[in-house]
Amino acid sequence: QVQLVESGGGLVQAGGSLRLSCGASGSIFRLNLMGWYHQAPGKQRELVASITGADSTNYGDSVKGRFTISRDNARDTVDLQMNNLKPEDTGVYYCYAAAQALAWATSKTYWGQGTQVTVSS
Repeated sequence: QVQLVESGGGLVQAGGSLRLSCGASGSIFRLNLMGWYHQAPGKQRELVASITGADSTNYGDSVKGRFTISRDNARDTVDLQMNNLKPEDTGVYYCYAAAQALAWATSKTYWGQGTQVTVSS
């Protein structure tokens, strides 16, 4: 099993910045794709950003140019730097990771419990 724990959410004014962090622990042979999803109130969860083990990144259209995802493979962490935040960025942010527990095991997707981000106008 792999556990993901997020931190860094909070309340910020529009135009401000927050940095989210997510740490993975447990039985980990390799962390493959990692990333963040956003769930706004009353809406479905949407991809914010993802990053491969080789640091190839992908961003949702609404956050391009404002958010930056990064990872530290030595510490099994993934961060999301969020700048120029907008009220529509409000919601719960979930960290996820595709992880292999053993070298011959298939990759499984794990989720954190989420961290709340609220952007006031």
